[in-house]
Amino acid sequence: MSRSPGTRSPGTRSPGTLDRLSFEGLLHLLAILAMVLLLAPTLIVLVVSFTDGLSLRFPPPGYSLRWYGELLEAWQLHYALKNSLTVAVLATALAVGLGVLAALAVARSPRLSARLLDSFFLSPLILPALAFGLSSLMFFSLLGWPVSVATLVLGHTVVCVPYVVRNTVAALTQLQPSLLEGSASLGASRLYTFRRITLPLIRPGILSGGFLAFMASFDNIPVSLFLRDAATDMLPIRMWQDLEGRLDVTIAALSGILIVATIGGIAVMERVTGLSRRLV
Repeated sequence: MSRSPGTRSPGTRSPGTLDRLSFEGLLHLLAILAMVLLLAPTLIVLVVSFTDGLSLRFPPPGYSLRWYGELLEAWQLHYALKNSLTVAVLATALAVGLGVLAALAVARSPRLSARLLDSFFLSPLILPALAFGLSSLMFFSLLGWPVSVATLVLGHTVVCVPYVVRNTVAALTQLQPSLLEGSASLGASRLYTFRRITLPLIRPGILSGGFLAFMASFDNIPVSLFLRDAATDMLPIRMWQDLEGRLDVTIAALSGILIVATIGGIAVMERVTGLSRRLV
């Protein structure tokens, strides 16, 4: 039986299908390469942290928990860790308070001023971190404020606010206005409505923003370089200095603990707030 010129045999694929499959295959390949580039350094650090050698070498000559034991005696790292946790907790608390208030002001407002404020609160994510750290130092110098833990907390707060604003605004935009209107029609005050309806519904967004703000503060180097005093040693800077000066293997062990702690924190936040869905 003869076929018409425009028909294809059942086993052949159209050019459009082949192009789509090729494009999807390329995307999958790029995704795999991106995962390798992201995960390989982390896995290498974890493996090296168990070395029994005296230097950072991959693969390790042997495996031991020696350097995790050395962390117990590393008092400089303990002091730096305490400072980093203190600054991160204080900066996160301030960022959550300011970020939630800012989000409530701009989330549903149609005014141009609200859009401008939204862009203003997100600007620390756009500015180069080193430039922001230097400008903050110059600003505090003009005010006559010496660098201290207070200036460090204020600088970190500015960096952390955008994370809280963005996640809280996203939660507020998903809030149904009919719930607030129903509460008002029943005679509830705005404060009561916020406490009993708005806050419980946006709590996952606030927690997600607070977690991201804490991580941004704890891991921050550029702002800490400019705004800390000589007595305030921060953990990321101490780790950087130890690696730059003597390639201390203890830093690999500390990095392993931080990696595990971060993964654990992400898992908890994913369970509680659905963190990955809020970052899309």
